[in-house]
Amino acid sequence: HQMQRRTRTVKVYTEKTTDGDSDEFSPHTQSASEDEIEEWQPESKAPKRQQKAQPSEKKPVVKRQAKPKEPKESKPKAPRKPVERKPRAPRAPKAPKPLKEGAGGVNQTNSICDAAESQQSARVKKERLSFIVPDGSCNNNMSRAGGGWSEGPSSSHQPYGGKKEEPEEDFAFDEPSLKRQKTSSAPQGRPTRLPTSGRAFGEDLNMNWDLIQLLSERTGVDQWVCLNISQLFKEENTIPFIVRYRKEMINHMDADAVRDVQLVALAKKTQTISQTLKKEGVLTAELEQALRNCRTADELDHVYAPYKKGSKLSKACRARQLGLESAAQALLQSPYTLDLRAWVKPGSEGLSTLEEVSTGVVQILADIIAKDGETLTHIRSLCDKSMVMLQSSVSRTALKEQQKEGHQGKPKDIDKFHLYCDFTCNVQHIQHHQTLAINRGENLKILTVKVNIPDRVKSDFCRWCLNVRWRPKGYPREELMKILRDAVEDSYKRLLLPLLSRSYRAKLTGSAEKESIAMFVRNLRQRLLVCPVRGRVIMGVDPGFRHGCKLAVLSPTSQILFTDVVYLHGSGGNREADKLRHLMIRYSCNTVVIGNGTACRETEAFFADLISRRFFQPLDVSYCITSEAGASIYSVSPAAVKEMPDLDPNLRSAVSIGRRVQDPLAELVKIDPKHIGIGTYQHDVSQSSLKAALDGVVQECVSFVGVDINICSETLMRHVAGLNTGRAKSIAEWRETNGPFMNRDQLRLVKGLGPKSYQQCAGFIRINPLDHLNNHSDAAGGNSAQAAQEKPAAKGKGKTKASAAVPTLPNPLDQTCIHPESYAVARSFLSLVGGSVDQMGRPELRQCVEASVKCQGLEALAETLNTTPDTLQLIIDGLTQPPGFDIRQDFEKADFKRGIVSMSDLREGVVLTGRVENATLFGAFVDIGVGRNGLIHKKYITPDKLPADQRRRSLALGPGEKVEVRVLNVDHQRGRIGLDLIRVLR
Repeated sequence: HQMQRRTRTVKVYTEKTTDGDSDEFSPHTQSASEDEIEEWQPESKAPKRQQKAQPSEKKPVVKRQAKPKEPKESKPKAPRKPVERKPRAPRAPKAPKPLKEGAGGVNQTNSICDAAESQQSARVKKERLSFIVPDGSCNNNMSRAGGGWSEGPSSSHQPYGGKKEEPEEDFAFDEPSLKRQKTSSAPQGRPTRLPTSGRAFGEDLNMNWDLIQLLSERTGVDQWVCLNISQLFKEENTIPFIVRYRKEMINHMDADAVRDVQLVALAKKTQTISQTLKKEGVLTAELEQALRNCRTADELDHVYAPYKKGSKLSKACRARQLGLESAAQALLQSPYTLDLRAWVKPGSEGLSTLEEVSTGVVQILADIIAKDGETLTHIRSLCDKSMVMLQSSVSRTALKEQQKEGHQGKPKDIDKFHLYCDFTCNVQHIQHHQTLAINRGENLKILTVKVNIPDRVKSDFCRWCLNVRWRPKGYPREELMKILRDAVEDSYKRLLLPLLSRSYRAKLTGSAEKESIAMFVRNLRQRLLVCPVRGRVIMGVDPGFRHGCKLAVLSPTSQILFTDVVYLHGSGGNREADKLRHLMIRYSCNTVVIGNGTACRETEAFFADLISRRFFQPLDVSYCITSEAGASIYSVSPAAVKEMPDLDPNLRSAVSIGRRVQDPLAELVKIDPKHIGIGTYQHDVSQSSLKAALDGVVQECVSFVGVDINICSETLMRHVAGLNTGRAKSIAEWRETNGPFMNRDQLRLVKGLGPKSYQQCAGFIRINPLDHLNNHSDAAGGNSAQAAQEKPAAKGKGKTKASAAVPTLPNPLDQTCIHPESYAVARSFLSLVGGSVDQMGRPELRQCVEASVKCQGLEALAETLNTTPDTLQLIIDGLTQPPGFDIRQDFEKADFKRGIVSMSDLREGVVLTGRVENATLFGAFVDIGVGRNGLIHKKYITPDKLPADQRRRSLALGPGEKVEVRVLNVDHQRGRIGLDLIRVLR
């Protein structure tokens, strides 16, 4: 009997796998609000079906149990073999899926890569590679997306076709499909570490599931890639280092995708709960197994809820304390022997009557049913097949306060949520911004929200429980069947229905928060990577009425030349204009940067009028508008006080506004990313997740751009991968004490910078040769190099020994993105092509390199040099990039103008050009130069209007992108402008 039961279990497992797997790989089956593979599926076991295709490649525990059962099945149950294989017949056409499995094996790797080679150009661009420029020049074989690093979407993007039933909105806001991170189709991806089992990696977690397999299911990434990434994180590698210097190990995934594949905290939480329950003496073997079987936080909370401190004992626990557990088990196992009158004890609380005993048995059975894994899976599958609706309405509290306050105050708040005062939507179709708006209204006690599950689910579930899963053995009496029916209904209404509602709300919220954070991430990345305006004297203007306009004249190197306050909007405007003309001619300043805050429109009109009258001749003056979000907060921050101690906070804002155009990255990293004015619903998402994601993007941007260690600020330095506040401070102190760094190796002399930190940061730090020249010019006979070696020796014995081993001569390779660990390969490559380090960045070396690569091929050269093609490509890019190469030079630049257009000039149908200011979950706001941003609703952002490399993003537009738009409507009273996207300008 045991063997037959196991065989049946394996068979049912396989049939469920087919459904889950088809959902995973078919983008048309994913709804708009699904975020993970199990979003609307009770269980996902897709890898099990794929493991059968390659039984020798992966060795998860589940497959080893299933494999030896085949000979046992064939002998006693030979007729059953074709029955099990029938549902697998349709899987044959899905040939590409085994590629995922093959990518993780030794024998399959080369065949996969060869088979996909002919489709490389098409397939590679389907991967999510957001940061590929740092290791390649403009001629890299991987093209940039929109002049940026992105070949694909950020962490929340998905390909087209994800929402078949609503084609007009499927592009803009489909839930990211799991295929966004599939890597087996990338021909250049090869596993460099072949895992034997993911369970070995997570043995210390003591869970009843394979950690790596779970990560693969959750993220859609191959298991060998998940294992590599998990191992890299375990070794304390940073994401920028992994993405740039370990590409072959992660199969060319981008930074956002790598961030998704991190060790789940569920296992650690389970361990904590187990230890707590063990201390309290309530941890039984069955409860421990139930905790270890939990694969989601909802399941874990459901099991742990009755045992939380401060919570009352559940009804089932109290019934068990009365000794009714055996009666409940007997009702299921041997009902013909059960007589509940034997448990009746007159005078005993809870057992005094037969009715009380029956109630206790009902409560125990309801608890057993609600915590059964198969039952949970079945009811979730029933819900997936039904129309589960999310409904919101005005709360009673809001209505009472409205009546109490006499229609003052509260009606305004209700009006903000008028779209959701009577709102109903299928949970599989609700948009992310709708979920966040409803949550906000609920938190403000303006809305009441509930999940409506059809009554048909209850009837089907009760029928299945009574006739299939919980059918008693034997023939129970009618009164016992009534108890079982009551238990099933009680379990559904009191336990399962709230669990399902919480589960749906949590999934919707989690999915919406993830999409919102992804929008923040992409907006911040594009804002930080705006091309700097170099070589200009700039006047930063913080506009104002009553307190005047604050001015700051900055040198091309961002040094403060002059600050003042002028009153342009009063009666003395002409006198102030003469002062402006004098300042601009004195400092040869022909560029004005105006903050977009209060009085921006009036200040812009003032400068536009002067420019139109040629007031600043002989200077050709132009101006631009830039975001001043966060400037006021920064002006009173400790960093600003330390940097500009003698300036008034208002003048510091003008300095910050000017520097945001000169070098946006260096200036914006001083401000908390949440204050830069990007994204939406930032207060409605997990603050810890938002902060981690935004800090990660700042680190990626700073690292991939690179910093000149001898001139960058301490604030900028702390955002380099591998560094932090303490290490950046130590580097700055070493620089002040010993002079400029001569090479990267001298970083090893810095206190607190160990081998791991050096490995992570070295490739992102630049040593400019001009610093060496300046250093030598300051010291006679070049003694500074000797001083730089002697000064660290005075710090201590350990430093003396390290200083003697570190060279002090400049290394030209320190100017490049090549990591020191690859210097030997770089020199060998130069010898092979007949070049030298002195030729770096010159056309003659580029010609030699291109000829060698064209003649021998990149892979052949890499094999000759005993390195990987990715590392060799990085070396080639570093050697051939011109001196002072900045990856931001091809990104969007600030728009400078000389004239102004007012909102009254707008008419329907007028075609204008503008720049995206902010991207949200419902559309993109565009600055068209009229003082008000227009909105391109998501339904007008369609694939046919976008470049091919932007069509896989979730919204496809981000801050800084230049667009051509058509005015659809103008609401002068509300100050709203509706726009239609015509095309993205490049």
